[in-house]
Amino acid sequence: MFDYETLRVLWWALLGILLIGFAVMDGFDLGVAALLPIVGRSADERRVIINTVGPVWEGNQVWLVLGAGAIFAAWPALYALAFSSFYLAMLLVLLALILRPVGFVFRGKIDDARWRRAWDTALVISGVVPALVFGVAFGNVLEGVPFNYDADLRLSYDGGLWSLLNPFALLCGLVSLSMLIAHGGSYLALKTEGAIAARAARATRIAALLMVLSFGVAGWWVARHLTGYQLISALAHDGPSNPIGKTVATAARAWTGNYGRYPWMMLAPLLGFAGALCGAICAGRLRMLGFVATALACAGVILTAGFSLFPFLMPSSLNPSVSLTVWDSSSSANTLATMAFVTALFLPIILLYTAWVYRVLRGPVTQDAIMRDPHGFY
Repeated sequence: MFDYETLRVLWWALLGILLIGFAVMDGFDLGVAALLPIVGRSADERRVIINTVGPVWEGNQVWLVLGAGAIFAAWPALYALAFSSFYLAMLLVLLALILRPVGFVFRGKIDDARWRRAWDTALVISGVVPALVFGVAFGNVLEGVPFNYDADLRLSYDGGLWSLLNPFALLCGLVSLSMLIAHGGSYLALKTEGAIAARAARATRIAALLMVLSFGVAGWWVARHLTGYQLISALAHDGPSNPIGKTVATAARAWTGNYGRYPWMMLAPLLGFAGALCGAICAGRLRMLGFVATALACAGVILTAGFSLFPFLMPSSLNPSVSLTVWDSSSSANTLATMAFVTALFLPIILLYTAWVYRVLRGPVTQDAIMRDPHGFY
C-alpha cells in the first residue's frame, strides 16, 4: 500500500495526532484539577467542578494509552530511550495520575472538611504535576538528551532527574501548564454556570495570556540561543532501522530551519498564539468558541515542537550522530503497515463513540442537580 519511507512519515504524523488528542481531551481534565481550589470557593462548588470531568476522564485517558502504545509499537527505540532516560519523571507522572481516581472516589467518603481538603490537594497535584512534567520533557528533547549507543547498539544514558529541571525545560513546562490550565478553564466555563463559570473564565484569560507570553519567550530562546541539530547525511530512508551510521551536526538556530524550507509550517506557532488569544477573548462570552480556541492552541504548540524537531525524534547531546530520527528508529515496514490498517479501522470508532458520549453528557453541571441526586455524583 505505502512504501517504507511513507509509512515512517505517516506514523510520525499519527504520533503527533495522538499527542494532540491527549492534550485536547485529557488536557482539560488536568487543567480542571489544577484550578479546583481557585475556581471552587466552597465544598459544593468544588464538587460541581469535579463532576464536570468525573464521567469522562477515564475515556479521555485512553489517548495517553494510545500514544504510549503507538510509541511502543511504531518507535521501539524511542520507547526504550524515553521510558528509561525519563524514568523518574514518568514515575512522578504515574503517581500523580493515580491520585486522580483515588481522589474522586475517597473525597466524599467522610464528611469532614480536613478530609476533603486533603483529597482536593491530591487532585490539584494530579493536574499540575503531569502538565508541568510533559512540558519539561519536551524542553529537554529540544535541548538534546544525554544518551549514546555503542557499536553493538547498547544504550547508555548520562543524566538524572535534577538535570531535567534546567531553565529552558522549566520554561517549556510553564508553557504546557498554562496551556492546559487555560484549556481546563475554558471547559469549566462551558460546563458550569454562575460564579463558577465567571471565575473559570477569568482563570482562562490569565492562563491564556501567560501561555502566549511563555510560548513567545520559548520561541525566542529556541531561535536565538538554543543549539539545534541538523541531519547532514543518513542511510536510505527506506532502509532498516539503525541509528548508527549517519552524520548529524549541531548549529545555532537549527530548529528554525524547517520553517524556512517549508513556510506553511509557520501555521503551527501562529495557531498556538491565535488559539490562546481567541480563548482569552471568548472566555465567558462565546464559551464553545473559547473551548475550541484553547484546543487549537494545544494543537498549535504540539505541532510547533514536532515541526521544529523533524526529522528528529530524540536528539543526543552526547553523540549527535546517534540521535533517533524518523528514518532510523521505527519498526519494520510490515509492522507499520499492519498498525496503520488497525488504526484506520478503530480510530474512527473511538472518535464516534467519544462524540456520542459528549453529546449524551452535554449541558452544564449545576449544584441543584447534585443536591437532587446526591448519590449519583462524586
